[in-house]
Amino acid sequence: MNNDEKRRAERSESEAERNDRNFAELLQELRVVQMGVQILFAFLLTMPFQSRFSTLDSFQRGTYVTTLLLAVLAAVIFTAPAALHRGLFGEGAKAEIVTGSSRLAGAGLVVLTLALTSAVLLIIDVVHGAPEAFVAAGATLLTCVLLWAGLPLLVRRHVSRRNT
Repeated sequence: MNNDEKRRAERSESEAERNDRNFAELLQELRVVQMGVQILFAFLLTMPFQSRFSTLDSFQRGTYVTTLLLAVLAAVIFTAPAALHRGLFGEGAKAEIVTGSSRLAGAGLVVLTLALTSAVLLIIDVVHGAPEAFVAAGATLLTCVLLWAGLPLLVRRHVSRRNT
């Protein structure tokens, strides 16, 4: 019996029930992340209308555009599971929807990492200058990678050792 079968037996759920539960859990995760993406996007939409925006240099304007496009891409990726579910509703493709949506969520976290890093780069550059901005952006990137990729890998390794 493999690990997936063991977990299913422990929960006494069918594959369909497991897919339904996994999709519901994934949607909850996406709701949390989408709120942050929406706030970032809303903030970015207001920036060009601020009086100080016209004083940005070409690097800062490029960083702004990059950040805006990354935030849009993150929003699109994080809402794609809903579109995938809607497009395949009633087709008996829940397992494929769960798998595809999980992959989209992972891709969305990568894009969100880049958007957050870019936003920090822009704001710190405007407030303090380039050297501090690159340090803060690097710290942001490292923090996201460690918490969103490294921590799950560490926990997975711990769980696999415990289960062997």
